[in-house]
Amino acid sequence: MDKTALKRFLIEKAQDLGFDEIRVSKAEFMEEEARRLDDWLNNNHQGEMSYLENHFEKRVDPTKLVPGAKSVISLLFNYYPHQELPSEDNYKIARYAYGKDYHNFIKKKLKKLLTELKEKVGDINGRAFVDSAPVLERDWAKRSGLGWIGKNTLLLNKNRGSYFFLAELITDLELDYDSPVKDHCGTCTRCIDACPTDAILDNGYILDASKCISYLTIELKNNIPPAYKNDMQDWIFGCDICQEVCPWNRFSKPHNEDRLHPTDELKKMRKSDWKEITEDLFDSLFTGTAVKRTKYKGLKRNISFISE
Repeated sequence: MDKTALKRFLIEKAQDLGFDEIRVSKAEFMEEEARRLDDWLNNNHQGEMSYLENHFEKRVDPTKLVPGAKSVISLLFNYYPHQELPSEDNYKIARYAYGKDYHNFIKKKLKKLLTELKEKVGDINGRAFVDSAPVLERDWAKRSGLGWIGKNTLLLNKNRGSYFFLAELITDLELDYDSPVKDHCGTCTRCIDACPTDAILDNGYILDASKCISYLTIELKNNIPPAYKNDMQDWIFGCDICQEVCPWNRFSKPHNEDRLHPTDELKKMRKSDWKEITEDLFDSLFTGTAVKRTKYKGLKRNISFISE
């Protein structure tokens, strides 16, 4: 099978598995991205996320993850909800965490895609990644033309906005490569202006993660600094502010994945329920979801910080 036909096969199989878009970039050392990552780390924008300092070479060189790698296949999986959680008398959870943890079921879909690819072309080497290994997923998606990295540092897609998960297959199979697209942020500064903690640097494109509400409510293990007391805007897990104000998200369309829907139990929660949440209720609400990452103690800390 020639590379063009193989690309069509990949696109069809990926769509059958529920992925919305797929593009391919050449697997090679990421020289420019390596410089940017080094600068970002040296400025301590990672906060307490010391794991981002590990495996630097693997992050910028796919051949360190898959020997002989020739292609990085990047995929989008939409998570924009059909219905928001009730906003009146309620705290806020990032939309990606409404349903089941995406890591698990998207990884299974990726592995199935890799299996089908092997059945088609023979014994190839490849690995699947879903935000769980040292892979610069937004940069690879940008290189493949799935979108551009916006001023809020998220990948923006002209047709779909930014409410999607990214996933990658790195393989030693040579494929037709796609080309990057241009930046369409223009003079817009809505994300910069709207961020209540000033986490996005003045000119955009750089995020001081140590100031980001998502970092403060999920990654930070110590107490949230008192300076942010009036900035949280009722977010208790993650934050979508820079996505909510982005004009490109007017093109977001509801997803088709049942596992991403919130449960009826979660939809009934109000501020008084959150304040009194027990560990048993936490487990009932969030077992198998991304919110488990912050643990009961972390979620209680977030709620207390906002409500006291």
